[in-house]
Amino acid sequence: MSQKILFFIATLFFFHASFSQVTIRGKVIDNKGKPLPGASVTLKDTYDGALVDSMGNYVFTTKEQGSHQLIYSLMGYHSVEQAVMIGKENITINISLKEELNELKAVIISAGSFAAGDNKRGTVLNSIDIATTAGSNADITAALKTLPGAQQVGEKDGLYVRGGEGYETKQFIDGTMVNDPYFSSVPDIASRGRFSPFLFKGTVFSTGGYSALYGQALSSAVILESIDLPEKSAANAAISPLFVGAGFQDLAKNKKSSWGANYGYVNVNLYFNLVKQTPDYFKIPEFHNADANFRIKTKSGGIIKYYTTFDYSEIGIRRPDIDSNYLKNAFSITNHNWYNNLSWRENLGNGWEMNLGTSYSTNRDDIGQQVQDANNQPRTFDTSTYWMNAKNFHLKNRQDLSQIKLVLKKKLGGISTLRFGGEYWYNYNSTQFNDTTHLLNGNYQALFAESDIYLTNDIVAQVGARFEHASIINKLNIAPRVSLAYRTGPDAQISLAYGMFYQTPETQQLFYSTQLGFIKATHYILNYQKMTNLRTFRAEIFYKKYQDLIKTYPTYDNSGYGYAKGVEVFYRDKKTFKGIDYWISYSYLDTKRDYLNFPLEMEPNFAAHHTASFVLKKFYTSLKTGFNLTYTFATGRPYYNFQLNNGKYEIADQGITKDYNSLGFSVNYLPNLGKQNARTFLVLFASVNNVLGADQVYGYNYSYNGSLKQAITPPAKRMYFIGLFLSWGVDRSQDAINNNL
Repeated sequence: MSQKILFFIATLFFFHASFSQVTIRGKVIDNKGKPLPGASVTLKDTYDGALVDSMGNYVFTTKEQGSHQLIYSLMGYHSVEQAVMIGKENITINISLKEELNELKAVIISAGSFAAGDNKRGTVLNSIDIATTAGSNADITAALKTLPGAQQVGEKDGLYVRGGEGYETKQFIDGTMVNDPYFSSVPDIASRGRFSPFLFKGTVFSTGGYSALYGQALSSAVILESIDLPEKSAANAAISPLFVGAGFQDLAKNKKSSWGANYGYVNVNLYFNLVKQTPDYFKIPEFHNADANFRIKTKSGGIIKYYTTFDYSEIGIRRPDIDSNYLKNAFSITNHNWYNNLSWRENLGNGWEMNLGTSYSTNRDDIGQQVQDANNQPRTFDTSTYWMNAKNFHLKNRQDLSQIKLVLKKKLGGISTLRFGGEYWYNYNSTQFNDTTHLLNGNYQALFAESDIYLTNDIVAQVGARFEHASIINKLNIAPRVSLAYRTGPDAQISLAYGMFYQTPETQQLFYSTQLGFIKATHYILNYQKMTNLRTFRAEIFYKKYQDLIKTYPTYDNSGYGYAKGVEVFYRDKKTFKGIDYWISYSYLDTKRDYLNFPLEMEPNFAAHHTASFVLKKFYTSLKTGFNLTYTFATGRPYYNFQLNNGKYEIADQGITKDYNSLGFSVNYLPNLGKQNARTFLVLFASVNNVLGADQVYGYNYSYNGSLKQAITPPAKRMYFIGLFLSWGVDRSQDAINNNL
């Protein structure tokens, strides 16, 4: 065959091949119109196809003819099959891919809530953070006070949040409420919380707008989730001038169960001899604490957990009587507290999960108050000074709370979920004041439902409601709650929250009258958050409307009202300065109330307009030592003296306390760091609060006639702590430094 013939055949074949090829092109975008580079476009059952470029375009040629399917795919997005008829003409097809719903990528509700725990997306603080925050001394409430929304109230127990009283914040462990989360205290001195942060793997500090699964907290909820099984069997011990303690955890060989126990004893006699206290402690504070637990994994992957703790304490304190130049007030309290919590989390199959929890607690306070003379002997008075005789009393108080709560969870399409259930509480309250006894019993029931509805990975709505009934006041309520979150960009989102929150009046108020209703607050929250692994920024504005607050004068009723509004900012940074972790928080609060015996709508005495905290942590590996610093500032709080005049309360005196300043410092030394064969792990910890010795005034107490006032101050300018902590079996060194390396 001649070369011309061969050339003719090749040319003919080339033209035939060229005219039989068809070009397919187009654009692949997401539902927002943004290009999806890297997406794959293939002609099904062929080798023809292309990858999408950075502009979202694709192009390829094919010799296939007839009816076919084009497949568009990209990890994280739903694949699309598009029918195509291939003939002689080129084809252009544009496709939009929808993002798959994914729990790790999906936006989360952040309005009004700080998550804290190793298993929480959006982590702000974890257990190590709480323990090493200077000034907190491992007290959960003290550490949470460095976050926006919390007020610096040092003379009363509780967490005061966004214009709310301390009793408006409740703590929950594994779903059920803790009735007495703080050790019993003496007047004008706040006590610390009963629970160690290391009991919990997750902590949510909700400053408002919290889930419909929780109720009876008007302003805030601290939601604690206990740890599951320990890493391994271990023992621990601690010793300091203030306390001694020891404990152990035993993990079964099959790692399906564990049990443990701890005991601690606190006696501050030695400490008070070294650091003089302003009050006269005639009973040196003494505390006994014992706890135990067991945990069992079920065959279906669930877990049963039980925790019990018993506390016993005694305190006696003597101060000058403000109505006399030579008399004294002697106050003593003996407390017994027993708390039990049993929870069961179970996978029921087919997307169902059950959480069942029950708890029982009993708290008994035996309180004595005496007016004493210069020789510390009791004094009584005639009827003309009945108000002095009122300072002599004996009070016995017992509070029991039993609860059971069931939550069922069902996964819906994608990652959307539905949660619903109910709870029941039974309260028993007995108070014996001198020779008069008051009993107050009642039950509380609630039904609730809530759903997380994911429209895309960028948009989620949380819609829920509670239906509540309290027998003691024989009242019902319905509390709707709605939250929305929308991702605005990489690692950034905005959230909105709205909700109604109800709370039964306090027991002390109900002793005067049970003809009361629920107190109510309505929350409105707007939040912006941008979070990466090393940086967190949050800004939030809120408005809270109070209704049906308790008025004690001129009649006992629900005619009180008020509001709280403000702006809060939080920034945490582990990146800018090598090896340094720090956070800054700021809160602005504008709040007023007309409640209790207030003669008009006024700022409550626990609220400061401006509060700011700066927390710094640095660990030096070469020194095996970490240094922690906390500085907190708050503007002065209002104080008042109300005097009853002609049947009406009037403001006899008022003012603003001096600004609050406190610098806390702590250091932790880990001598075993880096020793591979070490069997005993040791941490030496020391701290001091109010390093600079700033004068801190929380308010004023007034004499009966109002002519004298006495500043409420801490019992000592500074508080010191030093302790040695040992563990056998588990090395906690890395936990203590992993946030700073």
